[in-house]
Amino acid sequence: MSKKEKLIDRLIKKPKDFTFDEMVLLLSYFGYELKQGGTGSGVKFIKEGSNEVINFHKPHPNGVLKKYVLDQVVEKLRKDGQL
Repeated sequence: MSKKEKLIDRLIKKPKDFTFDEMVLLLSYFGYELKQGGTGSGVKFIKEGSNEVINFHKPHPNGVLKKYVLDQVVEKLRKDGQL
């Protein structure tokens, strides 16, 4: 199983320790690029060559994403036919 497949499987299981760095890597596999805004913790992932956007707050201080963020990303990727 490739690293991409392992990350997808891990995301779908929605573990309590899925990190922001893992999400950045996973979304890059799907063609999304991280765009960090101004002074806040909000981040956007924009899909190259389209207007598809996934946005949420970057977690701090530990970098572990909340379950609702995982739910949001899984729903978006499924809706777009990427999962």
